[in-house]
Amino acid sequence: MARDTDTDEAAAPTGDGGLRRFRLDLRYDGTDFSGWARQPGRRTVQETLESALQTVLRLADPASLTVAGRTDAGVHAIGQVAHVDLPSEVVGGDLARRLQGVLPPDVSVRAVAEAADGFDARFAALRRRYRYRVADGSLNPLRRHDTVRWRRPLDVGLMHTAATGLLGEHDFAAYCRPREGASTIRTLLQLDVARDAEAVVVIEAAADAFCHNQVRAMVGALLAVGDGRRPVGWPAEVLSAGVRNSAVTVAPPHGLTLVAVEYPPDDELALQAQRTRRRRDA
Repeated sequence: MARDTDTDEAAAPTGDGGLRRFRLDLRYDGTDFSGWARQPGRRTVQETLESALQTVLRLADPASLTVAGRTDAGVHAIGQVAHVDLPSEVVGGDLARRLQGVLPPDVSVRAVAEAADGFDARFAALRRRYRYRVADGSLNPLRRHDTVRWRRPLDVGLMHTAATGLLGEHDFAAYCRPREGASTIRTLLQLDVARDAEAVVVIEAAADAFCHNQVRAMVGALLAVGDGRRPVGWPAEVLSAGVRNSAVTVAPPHGLTLVAVEYPPDDELALQAQRTRRRRDA
């Protein structure tokens, strides 16, 4: 899911008309967006935020945001992170508050702060955390935009057992939409399945990064186990095959939320970014 250009450079030194790098912590309801990334003729989170920055800072051209994880159409975020490099002379006052004055209600900037040296929203990230919500019983109408209604009863215990077979470092080609030149090797750190206080099935996933559609494809495989259509070992068998399996149904996007992006301590940011770039190049 995390996809930006590989040519992002560190901001120039501050002062004397140089650039300053800022970290933006974001939330958005993905219902009416065609995903994060700019697309001609479509409403996207990136275009909305970059236009807001251009307006409040009176920039001649839109600012360019680099994001930690490029979410698909309909996917939400409560812990998205991005960075932007801006001329020193244009930034002043409470930028988060100024942005909220022009942004639509389905996007929120939680905080804006000058980034630590070496910070890169994409490459310096240690891991991304996602949450998927499924209601196999009564669905709270107030959660209809971030919870999928499932018509069959789900066995959470079987789903959790099946999920353990996907943990670790693997080639997740079987669960990814292929992209030319992009690696599908990822380290899945967490894939837990449980019910919350309202009996909603909640799937928590964390990895160093995710391939395109990976979380929703894994959820689709687990749902097939949970409702009895597939045996508990099937998701791991699909993974071992190493090729995209048409029997894996990608779960609907609106059940998925990016909940957090985690970074190392400030003094390790630059090193982490270098490590990530080397892995991606390899």
